[in-house]
Amino acid sequence: MRKGIFAKIAAVGVSAALAAVALAGCGGSSESGSDGNVYRTLEEIQESGTIKIGVFSDKNPFGYMDENGEYQGYDIYLGNQLAEDLGVEVEYVSTEAANRVEYLETGKVDVILANFTVTDERAQKVDFCNPYMNVSLGVVSPEDAVVESLDDLGADDAVIVISGTTAETYLTENYPDLTLKKFETYASAKTAFENKEGVCWANDNTEVMAFASQTEGYVVGIPELGGTDTIAPAVSKGNTTLLEWINEDMAKLGSENFFHKDYEETLMDTYGPEYEDTLVVEGVPAE
Repeated sequence: MRKGIFAKIAAVGVSAALAAVALAGCGGSSESGSDGNVYRTLEEIQESGTIKIGVFSDKNPFGYMDENGEYQGYDIYLGNQLAEDLGVEVEYVSTEAANRVEYLETGKVDVILANFTVTDERAQKVDFCNPYMNVSLGVVSPEDAVVESLDDLGADDAVIVISGTTAETYLTENYPDLTLKKFETYASAKTAFENKEGVCWANDNTEVMAFASQTEGYVVGIPELGGTDTIAPAVSKGNTTLLEWINEDMAKLGSENFFHKDYEETLMDTYGPEYEDTLVVEGVPAE
């Protein structure tokens, strides 16, 4: 009997060892925060030779895939530079707004660069790095039925939002009587709006301005709703080494006016020069 018990214990030990080897072979994370978040430290990322960055794949001009299947946009421009400065390859992982926190908590990505607005609620779950863009909410509507005030909408006037965005949170808290029609992806929200499933679409003002500039027949009737926030990279809660390195690198890039160059390469065609100094933050917190 004792021999059988020892054999079972040994088998369990071998299985655990094999599982650990398999995890290491797959580049699994070996660190975790006090709240159970899984992440790779800066050293582990460097040793692996690849950094995994969560980005949007359908939000032109911030993060999207071009006709050749290559990631492009403002966030991608920064992601490529971070990987180059770290001396590793970059692996982009497509994410949706509602998945950004989850992808960090589970170690699916090392960094999120997906137009991620800094909020107090999100800062309880992830660690935000230095900001690189200013943003507020905006509302786009058809030019033949422009919405200039949400107070004018009735119960039958649905407002399209994307789940997991600051637009959803803000409207739920400040306009509880509005009818919100929620979608999981940017693409599905865009299609629904074009199909007139809502009278307007609330999102980051940079995104609704981009949509209106690229789509005939629409205007941004409300260019700023609520206060001004910032967009920043985010890492898993407690991943101090990666957080500190990104902040140092972004501050260095900011001293070289990198983010203005990023704007000029990726956003200028959409927004023009008049918005450049308003939107761009050069990699350091505002004083």
